[in-house]
Amino acid sequence: MIIIHHLNNSRSQRILWLLEELGADYEIKFYQRNEINRAPPELKQAHPLGKSPIIEDGNFKIAESGAAVDYLIRTYGGGKFMPAIGTDSYERYNEWMHYAEGSAMVPLLMKLFTSLLGEGGEPIQPIIDAEIDLHLGYMESQLGDNLFFVGDDLTGADIMLTFIVEAAESRIGLKNYPKLEAYAARMHDRPAYQRGLEKGGPYELIRTRKD
Repeated sequence: MIIIHHLNNSRSQRILWLLEELGADYEIKFYQRNEINRAPPELKQAHPLGKSPIIEDGNFKIAESGAAVDYLIRTYGGGKFMPAIGTDSYERYNEWMHYAEGSAMVPLLMKLFTSLLGEGGEPIQPIIDAEIDLHLGYMESQLGDNLFFVGDDLTGADIMLTFIVEAAESRIGLKNYPKLEAYAARMHDRPAYQRGLEKGGPYELIRTRKD
């Protein structure tokens, strides 16, 4: 059985969502952030980096969320949640899979960390904000009126990118990016997403929408 080491308010929520979409059997080991919002030292017993998500499946242990999404889809997806390898859609999918954490998440993390510096972080804020706007504008334009980022159905790219959109909403809001805002609402309305929330516990990166 798959084991997921789940830290509250973290990227591991995307893995719970994916596991629910896959209908896979899994066990959750829970970890709570401490008073300064850091992962507890117990996570280092699961992996030397002490980060989450960590998944275990037999002899495999993966501690990178993009790699975990890729592994779970290839192993348990039954041909769903990713385009066929060798197609143009697959290359676009693969690009989005790497883009999420490799590019889009970087300025959002910089904004979070520099905000802890108070006035000391102010000189670099305009540069960070410009980078965030660049990436959100790019995602907004590429999504357009499509329901998903690749093709006509949910893929791993959406699993990866939804966390980016959630992080952006929590940092700066999405009023200037209505297509991304609507996209996040669609993802949050998926039954599997809701089941993942129920199993994972409170998740403060999303806001309760008022219908």
